[in-house]
Amino acid sequence: MSRLHRLAAGLMAGALLLGFPAPAHAADESISVDFSVAGGVPAQRASGWIYGMTENAAGPADHFYTDLKFKAMRAGGAQLDQPGGWVSGKYDRRWNSTRAQLVRTAALGGTFVLLPHDLWGADGYPITRFPGDNGDWSDYDRFLTRLIADVRATGVPVQWDIWNEPNLGLFWNRPQAQYFELWRRTYQRLRTEMPGTAIVGPSLAGVPSTSGWWTQYLDFVKAGNVVPDIFSWHSLPSDPVVNVADANRTLDARGIAHPRPYQINEYGAPAEQNPGDGSWYIARLERAGADGLRANWASTGNLHNDLATLLVRNSAGQHLPKGEWWVYRYYAGQTGVIASTTPSASYDAFATKDTGVARILVGGGGTTGNVAVRLNRIDATSGIVAGNQVRVRVQRIPYNAGAAVAGPVTVSDSTVTLSGNATTVNLPHSNADDTFTVTVLPPADRSFQTVAVAQHSQQCLDNTGLGTADGNRQQQFFCEGGDQQLWNFRPVAGVADTYTVVNQQSGKCLDVSAAGTADGTAVQQWTCLNGAANQQFTLRKVTYSGNDAHDYQLVARHSGKCVDVSAISTAAQALVHQWACNAAGQGNPRNQTWRLLGR
Repeated sequence: MSRLHRLAAGLMAGALLLGFPAPAHAADESISVDFSVAGGVPAQRASGWIYGMTENAAGPADHFYTDLKFKAMRAGGAQLDQPGGWVSGKYDRRWNSTRAQLVRTAALGGTFVLLPHDLWGADGYPITRFPGDNGDWSDYDRFLTRLIADVRATGVPVQWDIWNEPNLGLFWNRPQAQYFELWRRTYQRLRTEMPGTAIVGPSLAGVPSTSGWWTQYLDFVKAGNVVPDIFSWHSLPSDPVVNVADANRTLDARGIAHPRPYQINEYGAPAEQNPGDGSWYIARLERAGADGLRANWASTGNLHNDLATLLVRNSAGQHLPKGEWWVYRYYAGQTGVIASTTPSASYDAFATKDTGVARILVGGGGTTGNVAVRLNRIDATSGIVAGNQVRVRVQRIPYNAGAAVAGPVTVSDSTVTLSGNATTVNLPHSNADDTFTVTVLPPADRSFQTVAVAQHSQQCLDNTGLGTADGNRQQQFFCEGGDQQLWNFRPVAGVADTYTVVNQQSGKCLDVSAAGTADGTAVQQWTCLNGAANQQFTLRKVTYSGNDAHDYQLVARHSGKCVDVSAISTAAQALVHQWACNAAGQGNPRNQTWRLLGR
């Protein structure tokens, strides 16, 4: 089964709620990276999505966006009241939500793509009136007057996506000629009244082709001098690289200049919303040079929440990241310059190099097997190779059947001797919906970053309240992926398996208060002190029945006691202290067992 055939089958299965198709097992495949060929600076082209912010824009929490270098959000109040919007006399609620979301999007550093069709009320609910019915445009003109004034009043620039999927009866149940007149009228008013506004279209339910609706639209906008600033379409499913090549051909044939921005403002069908397929889309969007917004198929109260289904909520209402959220988090960390990659039939990769680190996000879905990642010309990196060796760290980002994922899981971490300035990394891709990252580091760098999951509660070691002060007590809290739950383990020279443990958010060290040795002494954060034994922790492998390879006790070097969740509490915000270590097989040690997924 080819990849695209599998994606089409997956879309049909998702639409019919029949479940996901079983992946095919393909022959082993190879992809390659050439670090001697550099491209531009990473810009997180794929890190946009449709909706996913609460109606009042208060949630999800900021870090879920900023950790991903959030780029764009596309919204307009869909599903708020049904029927809702202007056509039903219920414009205000949809506009108030849209205004709150666009203001917060800008504050988070993203671009807001405005959807007027949702504000009109054409969000899939069967409305009876569309702009221009019976040749009467007066009500639509009043709608535009109101909407333009409202957008201006925010002071926030937006991209104006004139009408979503106008080739689909669900959103435009009228003749194509009537849509063309809507486009012309709206375009000309925006050029007159909001001259700096970027105009997006046609947001086709489909992909560029050499005939049919797409080319009819191109002929119309060219003839009428109403060409959009950004051409857009939907890839559900499809290949952005093929799409862009077809768009270029059809624009060339009509003398429409390019390159110009392309926006695939819905990508990822339901069966593709997993780490494997999501990573593949990231790699293909980057290869195509197109911006992407991940599709959102949620309904009712879930559309305006959950970051376009990248998050789930637990019984307490706390947002938790799915595996695909961690894909975008790794992608956000790909800095420096882009390195050249060569894909295979089913897999692609996005690779970057920066001083002291190279990062490769591997994407592929719909198949399993060994993926051989060939890393060529590693000597063309900076500060990584020493003595013809590098450190190669492979992590798996699990799908976990769409449930929450605490963090990426380290598969291997080893020092590799290069041959001809190259090496090959073999990835055992046994679950089609999972994906892998490969990070290349200097061989002397033995640090690692991880979450620490308490095994009795399945909650994470957390810097309470994102505090920055010395003495801030540490706690356990739901594993929600923020920097306050990421810990950088830095080896202590000359002491085996012993580390200082530095919080990513505060930059301060895990510390046993006042170097106390008594049971119950607080575990806190403190300014890192070179050589302080109460800030040094030895990793002791846990060997209890049913343990995982990533399970450890954190033993304070000065006291020989373990980092422990007080009273074996399973409550969020339970405090962490030190306590006498449980020996193997004695008592219940799970509140002293920390799963270091990144170890």
